Amino acid sequence: MPQNQSLTIKPIEGAKPGKVYYPLHLNTSPVPTPGPGQVLVKVQASALNHRDLFIRQHLYPGISFSAPLLADGYGTVVSPSSSPLYNKPVLVTPSRGWISSPDGPEPIPTTETNREEKEWSVIGGSARYSDQGTAQSFIVVPEEEVFPAPGHLTSAEGAALPLAGLTAWRALITKGEAERGQNVLVTGIGGGVALAALQFAEKKGCNVYVTSSSQEKINKALEMGAKGGVLYTEATWEKTLLKQLPKTRPFIDVIVDGSGGDIVAKGIKMLKQGGKIVVYGMTVGPKMEWNMNAVLKNIELRGTSMGSRAEFGDMVKFVDENKIKPVVSRVVSGGLENIQGIDGLFEDLKGGKQFGKLVILVDREEEGARSPKL
Repeated sequence: MPQNQSLTIKPIEGAKPGKVYYPLHLNTSPVPTPGPGQVLVKVQASALNHRDLFIRQHLYPGISFSAPLLADGYGTVVSPSSSPLYNKPVLVTPSRGWISSPDGPEPIPTTETNREEKEWSVIGGSARYSDQGTAQSFIVVPEEEVFPAPGHLTSAEGAALPLAGLTAWRALITKGEAERGQNVLVTGIGGGVALAALQFAEKKGCNVYVTSSSQEKINKALEMGAKGGVLYTEATWEKTLLKQLPKTRPFIDVIVDGSGGDIVAKGIKMLKQGGKIVVYGMTVGPKMEWNMNAVLKNIELRGTSMGSRAEFGDMVKFVDENKIKPVVSRVVSGGLENIQGIDGLFEDLKGGKQFGKLVILVDREEEGARSPKL
């Protein structure tokens, strides 16, 4: 009789946010049974996001010590046999409850238990009021929350796509409104979202430029189709970037940023009148400076996070039609029992060593289907 293994975080008494690093804990339970309108997915691979590192440091709201970790998952529908997706590879959406609104998640009915944290209960993985984490052998999800996986993807590549791909799609397309021929700047190349934004923008016919603290990562981005790149460790990197822009379009139309910091101050020197800065993360700090020069230049600062189920479907279709392969930095095999190997992936995140996504092969039968290390 198969068992369901899952990875959770183990609480530490007296732990303080930002000063703790919760250990991983392996659990075993019976395989869940899908109810009406649900499917049972056998998870073959799952992937890490920075969110998971923040959860282990208790720097993310509404965390759970009982719900499995991780939001990204690729697997096969194994029940019920009446489902049109039965025995087919699928991608699990990384969120619940955000159907199609372009503005943000549709309101979740308020109860006494979720009154303060309802806005944080959308993304799966170690989330309070949800057991939808993909760091488990089997997961039950609503049938409408799984999409057929593009056939050209391996299990590792499929697991690398959901949250990073959705976040990048919404930032670039929905919020950034990027169009063919425009100049797009993607900051912090090397992370999953930034790389997905690069791939999507390049396939859209945009001219993509990147920043990084590593020349090696910039060189890899150039190999992927970026037109140019600069080291943001240089004090005047924006001036260096401006010199790389074509004379026929000597400005940036859209900036896709995950760092925050001084991106507004730097951005106004590069952006066209009415240009857009789309921020999906603020890893440098929780605050940003907004100055009058940005106002006078009519710069638009747009915040974005994740995306809707409808946007997810559009993104997966685009990936399928353009045969895009998410970049996978490293894959760990041995299933969820390989705690040491999985901890190593978290260390990659901590040190910013990755170029692409960090993936766990949950199903040991998938160990021969890993993506090449880049």
